[in-house]
Amino acid sequence: MNHYETVFILNPVLSEEQIKETVKKYEDFLVSRGAKMIFKEDWGLKKLAYPIQHKKSGFYHLFEHTGDGGAINGLEVEFGRDERIMRNLTVKLDKHAIAWAERRRTRDKEKA
Repeated sequence: MNHYETVFILNPVLSEEQIKETVKKYEDFLVSRGAKMIFKEDWGLKKLAYPIQHKKSGFYHLFEHTGDGGAINGLEVEFGRDERIMRNLTVKLDKHAIAWAERRRTRDKEKA
């Protein structure tokens, strides 16, 4: 099982309900393909470094999950088909990145 981190940006004109529905859709997609969700985080509305589709901001979301590469390929196809997704990036984490992600999660829990 490989360890992955997926970040995607949602269109800023979506309502709160539409955002939750979209995030749930992709979480369910990964789980249905055998991936195990380790962590998910909503980074909120952030300003973009450059305009995308004439938008200057977007809602950022992070998924940390394990699974095989087949689920990632399907996820990338689904992201490409969805108009609500402005950008996405999935990276495979090595042992150092996994350790860093664990430290980030514990640090975030301590802050809360």
